[in-house]
Amino acid sequence: MQLPDGGSTMLEKMKRWTSLKEPESLSQRIDDCKHYKIPDHIAIIMDGNGRWANKRALPRVAGHHEGMKTVKPITRLANELGVKALTLYAFSTENWVRPKMEVEFLMKLPEEFLGTFLPELIEENVQVQMMGDREQVPAHTLRAVDQAIEKTAHNDGLVLNFALNYGSRNEILSAVKSIAEDVKSGKVDADEITDDVFDTYLMTPHLGDPDLLIRTSGEIRLSNFMLWQLAYTEFWFTDVLWPDFKEEHLIEAIEGFQKRSRRYGGLKSEDLT
Repeated sequence: MQLPDGGSTMLEKMKRWTSLKEPESLSQRIDDCKHYKIPDHIAIIMDGNGRWANKRALPRVAGHHEGMKTVKPITRLANELGVKALTLYAFSTENWVRPKMEVEFLMKLPEEFLGTFLPELIEENVQVQMMGDREQVPAHTLRAVDQAIEKTAHNDGLVLNFALNYGSRNEILSAVKSIAEDVKSGKVDADEITDDVFDTYLMTPHLGDPDLLIRTSGEIRLSNFMLWQLAYTEFWFTDVLWPDFKEEHLIEAIEGFQKRSRRYGGLKSEDLT
C-alpha cells in the first residue's frame, strides 16, 4: 500500500502509541526487586516432579532428577538477592509409602546434588542445614548431608535448609513432649510458655518464620509442612511443575510478595482512614 507523504512517519508514531511496553529483562527485574523488601526466609514445596516425567513418558525418577537440577539456579538467585534462608521440602514423613525404588532413588539424590554443588556453596558463603527426623534416613544420605553441614558451618550467608524426612505434626508433637518433660522436671514453668518459648522447641528457631511460601504444580495445600511457622506467611501458588520452575518464576513470586501488605492480624494507618 502506498502511503501519502509523511505517512511512514505517522505510521511509526502510531506503532509507538499502540504498542505494549516491552517486557523487562530478567536482570532488570532482579535489580528492581532489590529496591524493595526481599523475604528473609523463603520456603518452597517442590511439587510436580512425577507429573513432569509422566507428561514426557519418562519414569518418575527422571522427574526427581530433573527437579534436583532446578535447586541450583534457584539457590544461586536467592543468594544473589540477599535471602537469608531458603527451606526446601525435599522428603516428607509420608513419602516412605512410595514405591521402594523411588524412595531409594530420592535418598541418593542428596549425595549427587551435594557432590557436584558443594564446592560452589562453600565459595558462595552458603550454609547447608537439615531439619527432619534423622532416624529413618539411610546412613549414606546422612553422610553426604552431614559432610555438607560440616564444610559450610562457618559460612554466614544464605542458609540452604533441606526438610528431609520432615513432618510438621511430628515436629509439633516432639516439641510438646519436650516441653512437658521440662515442665515436669522444673526447667520450665508452664505459665511462662509463650509463642517465643514454643518456637525454641521447634526445628527452626534460628531461621525465623518464612515470609513467603511457594508451592509448585498447582496444588493448593500445605501437606504437613511447617504448620506452626506458616501462621502469617504469604502464600504463592503456581501451576508450573518444579522441574520447569525458573529464575523468572522466583522473581514473579517475590514481586507478588512485595505488593502485599502484611498486617499480622492488625491494621495499618491507611486502613483506619
